[in-house]
Order: sequence, then structure tokens, then C-alpha cells
Amino acid sequence: MSFLFGSRSSKTFKPKKNIPEGSHQYELLKHAEATLGSGNLRMAVMLPDGEDLNEWVAVNTVDFFNQINMLYGTITDFCTEESCSLMSAGPKYEYHWADGTNIKKPIKCSAPKYIDYLMTWVQDQLDDETLFPSKIGVPFPKNFMSVAKTILKRLFRVYAHIYHQHFDAVIQLQEEAHLNTSFKHFIFFVQEFNLIDRKELAPLQELIEKLTSKDR
Repeated sequence: MSFLFGSRSSKTFKPKKNIPEGSHQYELLKHAEATLGSGNLRMAVMLPDGEDLNEWVAVNTVDFFNQINMLYGTITDFCTEESCSLMSAGPKYEYHWADGTNIKKPIKCSAPKYIDYLMTWVQDQLDDETLFPSKIGVPFPKNFMSVAKTILKRLFRVYAHIYHQHFDAVIQLQEEAHLNTSFKHFIFFVQEFNLIDRKELAPLQELIEKLTSKDR
């Protein structure tokens, strides 16, 4: 959860997405932070008793966006058009951008450009009240889970790029413990609810096995 980074640099790549205080989603976020504080990530990602799965996925998706936003914000000086002319995660995986509306045919672009497109697109989804309703009693749309899965699949690519191309910078900035904890939380969450296909996770499969094997 974002509280892990409370004392760190507050530089974010995009503006932080806030969950309105006093709302039920805010209470859920507080619950998640409290269970995360116990250190048991497997338990922390489980759906709390009596809660709505869509709402739990929504709250956590917003939080992962904020975490990745902050983590990428710390390394933007190292991720440039020159150093990362393609959006990749190691030599075998390259990502091309398309959002289905503004850019329909996937385009090759640099990592900073791709991540800018991606985070702007995610932000637009999170700000859409018809997709991510913040008011009590407003139902989630029927396609909510498929939108959430696409968001999480794309956010994973930012973790993959940071690990493959910028881990030296992360170590230099002494952010590796934050990155690992954030990513482990993310993976436990998507595994708990089967939100990302295994093949999409392939660029970090070894790391995922290493991070999760101790908690089985």
C-alpha cells in the first residue's frame, strides 16, 4: 500500500489518485493498510468478509496505480528516449501501445512515451465514475472486471520494465525493498483473484517464483 512509501520522496509521475475520505472505499483502503501492516501479504490480499469483490478490486487497483506512479517517478531521470528507445522488459519482450480509441493500431514507441500513454490511460479509467463509482449505492458496470484486468496487465508492464532495465538505478536510490514489497503485494493480489494470465507474467516469472515461494 502507498503508506509503505510515506516517508519517501513524494515525486510521482502522474498526480496521485485519492480515494475520498469518509467513503466505504476509504474504509476498505484503511482495512487493507492495517492487514498489510501485519506483514502477511497472502492474508492482506484476501477479500474481507462480507465485502463486494468489485469494490475490493477497485480500491486495490487505485492503490497499485499510486504505488507504481511513485516508483516510476523515482527513476524517470534514468528512463529516457535515448536509454529506452523501445518499451521492453529484457531482450525477449517488447510492448507496443494501443488503447483501442485514440490509438487503434499498436505503435512502437520509447519506454517513457509508452508509460506516459499507459498511466494517462489508467488515470482516465480510474476517473471515470461510470467505471469506478466512488459513491455508495452506485453499481459497478458489467464490464468492470475486464477493465480492471486490462489495467492490472498494463501496470505489470511498468514493473517489468523497471526490473529489467532500471534495477541498477533502483539499487542506487535504495528503493529495492520498496519495489520488491510493492511488486510482491501486486502479484499476490492478482494471483488471489486470477486477474492476469500467466503468459503475461512471463517477463518476471523467475522473480515471481522467488518472491512467492517463501509464502506458500
